[in-house]
Amino acid sequence: MNKLSGQSILDTLTGQFEKFEKGLNGQSKTAIHQVRKDAFNRLKDTGFPAPKNEEYKFTNLTKALEKNIDFSSTLRNELSKDQIESVKINNLEAYDLVFINGEFAAQYSDNIQEKGLKISTFEKAIKSDTELVIEHFGKQANVKEDAFVALNTAFSKNGVFIKVDDNAVIDKPIALYFIGDGTSSQPIYNVRNLLLVGKSAQVTVLEKFDTIGNEKSFTNAVNEIYVAQNANTRYFKIENDTESSYHISNISVAQERDSNFTANTIALDGAMVRNNLDIKINGEGCEAYMNGLYMLGGKTHVDNHTVVDHMMPNSYSNELYKGIMNDKSKGVFNGKIFVRQDAQKTNAFQSNKNILLTNDATVNTKPQLEIWADDVKCSHGCTTGQLDQEALFYLQARGIKKEKARAILLHAFASDVIQNLASEAIEAYVEEILASRLEV
Repeated sequence: MNKLSGQSILDTLTGQFEKFEKGLNGQSKTAIHQVRKDAFNRLKDTGFPAPKNEEYKFTNLTKALEKNIDFSSTLRNELSKDQIESVKINNLEAYDLVFINGEFAAQYSDNIQEKGLKISTFEKAIKSDTELVIEHFGKQANVKEDAFVALNTAFSKNGVFIKVDDNAVIDKPIALYFIGDGTSSQPIYNVRNLLLVGKSAQVTVLEKFDTIGNEKSFTNAVNEIYVAQNANTRYFKIENDTESSYHISNISVAQERDSNFTANTIALDGAMVRNNLDIKINGEGCEAYMNGLYMLGGKTHVDNHTVVDHMMPNSYSNELYKGIMNDKSKGVFNGKIFVRQDAQKTNAFQSNKNILLTNDATVNTKPQLEIWADDVKCSHGCTTGQLDQEALFYLQARGIKKEKARAILLHAFASDVIQNLASEAIEAYVEEILASRLEV
């Protein structure tokens, strides 16, 4: 038998999965655990992405994990309240839920009691909302398409279950703070979140990922999001980890008729980060918006892969991703738009723009558009370059120092993505980081 890519990781995980199963007691015989078992068997058969895997062509995450992460590491939780508070977004009025090394930390979280909203850990939901979990678990995130989805599914236990009832309007955002404790050991954890938004309901969810400490870390997060008819959902993901953190996220969304979904993805730091966003538009009249900003320095590597699949007619999608690469950082963008034969009257637009601040910074970008319908309006494109030297000279000629002029231009470049966030607290958080990095 040929050795699979990531075989050393698989060897360690096999023993851990057997131990995980034994700890489930009676739950090991359920339909939900059968999904886990099928996912792990799939992973054992296929392995992790090999260097020649087209979807991971510019991001050899398997090799990086084999080299840097000890999957037999024992998790510890030694974080203080002050350390946890330090990673929160200032002035954000939200329901806060804190997870340390993937596990829910009730003592640092809000006790949420709001009509039309049900929140529990994923583990508890398996028991209390079994039918709903069975209906949606593993239905959007496909274990056959990504090995890290299979890994997450196999070990799915930690994470959050959020259900918004029909017609419920949740005014306050739900903020999920996932914090790795890297003070004395490598934090390695899988997070599985399930968000179900009922008909004509509204909700905003924020995910923020941080690691505290100097140890290397690996986070594997999967979100399955179901947006029912006429519902409106806003989702934020902010990844501002340490320079020795490895992170992969898979967000799989299903939209029903006349629904509206907005995804805002902000990548700020980390050793290697991979963000997969997959939206399936299953009904007419849907709108999907994707905003992305990656501001990279050092040797940070961030890869954004997006897919919007228009299945039905009269829908709209708009995607704008912008990147600023400094030092020896590397950005990757791969955006796909599919317009199926039945998806007539579709409007779909995609744009990726990048600025390289040094000769050592790089970006690989590949916008893709596949159309099987004939009555559509679609466009896609990308640009990569350096700062406009004429504009820089113009500002300097008016007495503005070069560093300040550079910061002004880069802020203007990123401003449309930041303004699309539509949250004053989150905008202020991102702008503060942008300013601190650009103004030398």
